[in-house]
Amino acid sequence: MAEKKVLVIDDSATIRKLVDSQLSPAGYAVSLAPTAEDGLQMAAEIHPDLILLDHQLPGTTGFEVCQELAASSTLCSIPVVVSSTLRKKAYVEYADLDNVVDMLPKPYTENLLITTVENAIETAAMIVESQSKGSAVPEIIGDASEPDIAGRFAMFGIREIIDLLNNGNQKGVLEIEAERLRLWIYINGGRIQGITATGLQPDEVQQAIDHLPESLKSLGEVLRLTIAGRSSSEFEGFLQLMDKRVLDPRLTAKLLRYQAATLMGLVKNRKLLLFRFNTLNEMPALPRDLPLETSLMGLLVDYALHCDAALIPQDDPANRYKRAAARGQNMDRAGLSPKHMKIISLLTEERSVEELTTRTGWDREEVRRVLAGFVMAEILECTRNESQGSFVTYETNAVAAAKLRAELKADQSPYQGKIVRDTLTLQLLLKRTKPDAVFIAVDSPESCAQVREAYTNAVEAFGTSKIIALAPAQVVNDPNTPWQDLLGFTPSRLIQSPYSLDSIMQTMGEVADLPAPATASIPAAETAELSPPATAVDPAIESGSNQAPTHQ
Repeated sequence: MAEKKVLVIDDSATIRKLVDSQLSPAGYAVSLAPTAEDGLQMAAEIHPDLILLDHQLPGTTGFEVCQELAASSTLCSIPVVVSSTLRKKAYVEYADLDNVVDMLPKPYTENLLITTVENAIETAAMIVESQSKGSAVPEIIGDASEPDIAGRFAMFGIREIIDLLNNGNQKGVLEIEAERLRLWIYINGGRIQGITATGLQPDEVQQAIDHLPESLKSLGEVLRLTIAGRSSSEFEGFLQLMDKRVLDPRLTAKLLRYQAATLMGLVKNRKLLLFRFNTLNEMPALPRDLPLETSLMGLLVDYALHCDAALIPQDDPANRYKRAAARGQNMDRAGLSPKHMKIISLLTEERSVEELTTRTGWDREEVRRVLAGFVMAEILECTRNESQGSFVTYETNAVAAAKLRAELKADQSPYQGKIVRDTLTLQLLLKRTKPDAVFIAVDSPESCAQVREAYTNAVEAFGTSKIIALAPAQVVNDPNTPWQDLLGFTPSRLIQSPYSLDSIMQTMGEVADLPAPATASIPAAETAELSPPATAVDPAIESGSNQAPTHQ
C-alpha cells in the first residue's frame, strides 16, 4: 500500500521537525510548509491525504486557510486536522467548516499525534462527505470496561479509598466525581503519580494560576492548558520538548506537583459523589515519564501552603490541634518536607498555633497553613478550647491523684487540668504547656526536698505560673513555716490538705489576682523539716483554703 501523504503547515520549525521525526518512521510521507502561501501551493501540487494545520500563522489563521481549501474544487475534499495551543477558544471557529475533521491540542505526544493522524485518514473521506452533505456519521464507541472497584462516598471518604489502593500496592486510575468536578488520580507503587481533571470553573483555574509559586509564574499559561484536561494531552506534548532540553524537567515536575496539590485540595472542598477504580497494565505517558511519587498528606499540605487564605480556617486563638486517632491510615509522608514533619512530632499533646509558632520559630501563617493541610489529610484534629485557664497538679499520693483525675474528668468547669506524680514529668509538662497555675502537694520533708530540687533545676520552666502549695493544716496555719528553705520559693497561696477539686477551681477563678511566687535571694538550707510531722493525705476529707498572705 502506498504511503499516506501528510502536509504539515506550521510556522514553528521545532514543531515541523518534531512532527516529521515522529510521522516519517511511522510510514507517512511528510511534507513541510512554514507559511500559508507555501502550504496552499504544496497542497495543490501533492494533493495530500491529510493536512495538519497550525491555527496561528504569519499574517493569517488556519481558519482562513481552511476556507481557501474548501473554496477550491480540487482541494475541498482534503481532510484537515487543526492544531493550536488556544484549545476551545480557537476550535469554536472551525465548527462550521466541512473539511475540518479533528482538533489536536498543542503540545502533543507522539502517541496522540500518530493516533489522531491515523484515525483522521481512515475516517476522513466519510466525515468530509457527510459534513458537506449534512448526513450523519456513525459514532465508533469503544466498549467501556467495568471498573474493578466502584461505589458512592456515602460511607467512605477519599482518604479511605486512596489508602486502600496504596496499601494494596494497586496500579491504576481512581476516578472521582465531586459535583461538576471529575478527577483522575493515577496510583502506582503505593503512591500518587499524577492527577488530572475536568469541570473546573474559569475562576478556579485563574485562582490556581494567581497562586503559583514565584519560581513557576512563567508557566502560568501552561497550567491553564493542563489543569482542566482529563488526559493532559496538551502538557504531554511538552514531554517531547523536555526530552530535547527545551523545557527544564525540574520546573515541569514542580508544576505537575502544584497542579496535583491544587486539584486534590479543590476536590476536598466539594461534595463527593462517586468513585471508580480501574487497574492499568501501563500508566499513561504523563504519570509514567514524570511520576510525582508523593502522598496524599504531602499534596494537601502543599495545597494549604499555596491556596487562597479564605479556603483555610480562620486564625482563631481558641483553636487547638492534636493528632487524630489512628484508624489504619496510610502514614506515608512522601513529598512532605522534614521541616513540616516536625509539626507532627511536636503534637504529642494538644497545642495552639501560638505555641507551635514559638516552638518552631516559623512564621505564624506558615504554621497555620501546614496545620490546615494535616487536618485535611485527617492526620490532625482541630478543636476549640473554650477553657478560661489551665493548671497542673503535682500529687505523689496514688489514691489522691486517682480521685482528682476522676473528679476532673467528670467536671464541667472552664479550666483544663493535668495531674502528675513525679517531678520529671512535672518539669516536662511545664515546659510544654505553660499553665496559669501549678498546685504542689507536699506532706513530708522528702516531698518538699523533691519539689525544691525540681524548682531549683528548672525555675524557667515554671515561668509566670502561680504556684499554690497543698499542705497539712498544721503547716498552712503556722505563719513561721520556712517556705523558702523548704521549697526554694514562697507559694502564691496555701491550700489545706486534704483538699478537693472545688478548692482548686475556686483558686483558678482568682489566679489572676494572686502574687507571683517569691524566690529566695540566698541559697536555701540544705535540710529542713515540717513541724509538726505531717500525716499522709486522706482524700476522703474535705478542706478549705487559707487565702491569707504567707509569712516565712
